[in-house]
Amino acid sequence: MQVGIFGGTGPAGSALGARLASVGYSVVLGSRSTERADEVVRGLVAEYPEIADHLAGGDNLAAAKCEIVVIATPWDGAATTAQEFAKELDGKVVISMANALVRVGKEFQPLVPPRGSVAAHVQAAVPNCRLVAAFHHLPAKELGHLGEPIDSDVLICSDFPSATEVVIEMVNKIPGCRPLDSGELSNATAIEAFTAVLLQLNVRYKTRVAPKLNGIKGDPRERK
Repeated sequence: MQVGIFGGTGPAGSALGARLASVGYSVVLGSRSTERADEVVRGLVAEYPEIADHLAGGDNLAAAKCEIVVIATPWDGAATTAQEFAKELDGKVVISMANALVRVGKEFQPLVPPRGSVAAHVQAAVPNCRLVAAFHHLPAKELGHLGEPIDSDVLICSDFPSATEVVIEMVNKIPGCRPLDSGELSNATAIEAFTAVLLQLNVRYKTRVAPKLNGIKGDPRERK
C-alpha cells in the first residue's frame, strides 16, 4: 500500500515516512519542492539504506495520488493544502496529525480552530475524503530512530469506522505502538489540545514523553 505525506520534508512527516517505509509501506514524501523532497530522501536513505526501495520524494501532487495520504504540514496550512488536492483525495483515507499550538513564553498553549480541531477543519475542506485524526503524540525524533521501538499509544478518531481500521493496521506495524480507537472525529479537539501538555512536560522534565494508557486489557480492537 502506498502512503503519501504532505509536509513530508518536516521533522514529523519525514520521521513517519521513514518509519512506515521500514515496515513495508511504499512512501512518497511530498513537498512543494520536489528537489527538497529528494534531498530529504537521500539523507534518510544514507542513514537507513534498508528503506531505499520503499521511500521516494515528490511534489504534493505525487503524494496526493497515493492510496493513503497523511497531512503533516504546519497546522495552519493543513486544510488549505488538502483542499488544493480535493479531487485526488476524494474517497481516500486521509490522516491528519497536525496540532494547533502556540508557545507563550515558556508555556505551550492549545489553539481551538473555528471547527474545534484541525482534523475537523480538514474534513470540512475535503468533505468527500475519509478523515482520520491520528499520530499527534508520537515524538518525531524517536519516531525517526528506525530499529528502536516506540513505547506509545496512538489515539485514533474518525467518523468512518473502515478508515479507522486502516490506520489501526498501520499503527500495529510500528514496533512498540498500540492503536486505540478513540471514537468519532469530535474527539480530535481534546486529542490535539493534549499535545500542549506533553510538550510542556518535555520542557519541564527535559525529556520526550509519549502517552501510555493503563487499564485496557487484551486486544484494544475488540470493541463492544
